[in-house]
Amino acid sequence: MTANTATVTRARTGGPREDGPKILEHVMGWTLVAVLAMFVTQLGLL
Repeated sequence: MTANTATVTRARTGGPREDGPKILEHVMGWTLVAVLAMFVTQLGLL
């Protein structure tokens, strides 16, 4: 069995897919950053 055959027969483990909605991931990521920044400033940690 070659290395190429081993990678083809390997089962997927539920990791990130390449064909997902990238823009949604970016929007949710930046929303999380903004909410985290609001909490930090409200708590007076900055």
